[in-house]
Amino acid sequence: MTPLYRVGKLTVGSFMAYGFRPKVEGADNVPASGGVILASNHRSVADQLFLGSVMRRQVHFWAKEEYFHLPGIKGRLMSELMHGLGTIPVHREGGRQALHALDAAVPVLKGGALVGIFPEGTRSLDGKLHRGRTGVARLAMEAGVPVVPVGMIGTEHVQPKGHTFPRLGAIFNADVTIRFGKPLDFSDRPDDMSTMRAITDEIMAEIQKLSGQEYTGRYAQRPSTKTPPKPAAPTTPTTPDAPDAPTAPAQ
Repeated sequence: MTPLYRVGKLTVGSFMAYGFRPKVEGADNVPASGGVILASNHRSVADQLFLGSVMRRQVHFWAKEEYFHLPGIKGRLMSELMHGLGTIPVHREGGRQALHALDAAVPVLKGGALVGIFPEGTRSLDGKLHRGRTGVARLAMEAGVPVVPVGMIGTEHVQPKGHTFPRLGAIFNADVTIRFGKPLDFSDRPDDMSTMRAITDEIMAEIQKLSGQEYTGRYAQRPSTKTPPKPAAPTTPTTPDAPDAPTAPAQ
């Protein structure tokens, strides 16, 4: 555990654990040592904080690559913070750069660390469990480590969409449950795309059992921050938007 992570564990972690008092079930399913992937549903930005607060081991998460390259002194401090917390940079647009983010997590896992991943790729805005992206299976296969499915319940009420910080009004009044399933071992599976898809679906099925969410079978869509384009003239043909490309897990 890095010194900065230890400080965060004692401060922010204690605030999350003792302030919101999450119920934890099945924590013994997480191996005490060795590389492990924690694959969780994603309801809130607070999910990372809750997972980190209830784990005795350091959990390595992904963060947007932009945080590592902000300009000026503030950017340098942010970069130091990200590195000090053991954060893995991820390119949010997917493609080859997203695969590089997965590659960066392989030595972390082979070194015996915990890596937290949200296979849906982004938060669920409708409360349902969405289709998982196959990066979680690829990572498990390449690193040769087990996957522990995690079901987060109630975290969206602690830090709803649009809230920068957890709601103080939920302190001592939150109803959060974190459930850990039994480790899943895929070391005997062949390394091909159809198998990666099947493994990912198995992981999502276990997460669904733990979280109790309705499963949609569709990829979650990230909310757009772009200004909607002006309507085209009636005589101008339009082209449907291309579907989201699979991306590495990210916030």
